[in-house]
Amino acid sequence: MWEIRGERDEDEGAIDALVDRCFGPGRYAKTAYRLREGVDPEPRLSFVAVSASDGVLLGSVRFWPIMVGSHVSLLLGPLAVEPELRGRGIGISLMQRGIDQARALGFETIILVGDEPYYARVGFSRLAPGRVRMPGPVDSSRLLGLSLKHGALVSLSGDVRRARIDHPVSAQTTPVG
Repeated sequence: MWEIRGERDEDEGAIDALVDRCFGPGRYAKTAYRLREGVDPEPRLSFVAVSASDGVLLGSVRFWPIMVGSHVSLLLGPLAVEPELRGRGIGISLMQRGIDQARALGFETIILVGDEPYYARVGFSRLAPGRVRMPGPVDSSRLLGLSLKHGALVSLSGDVRRARIDHPVSAQTTPVG
């Protein structure tokens, strides 16, 4: 059994270790990670799954503010679940909590790069090729979107970029866009 709650400052180390185990260091070169550089996740949309018995971190999800053309949107990820616990519904539960909260906060769309069969379970579908353009190489069949407001994905088009910069990006990183 697990509980889902909002992420806390003291979760940071456990989340970082979990994401390292799930995705490894190569993740930093991916386009989605480049969009997160210098930007903090939306704190009202950062959730963790913890063991109901001892509070040990089992999974994490974050949503990041982005712009798609002139539209404010969210980028989902990373979604990380302890490898030995995958397939038990933790990831789906984390995403559903974030999606419900994003809708309640008035966000209209969420995008991500991922496997459609998995993310379709919470409503994501493949975006029309060329409508939403990521700033780096992305397999267009893995670019997915979810409308939180009826019809919002229909008008979503343009280049994806950071919505805001919260802290300076290191001089050793390559700027996006």
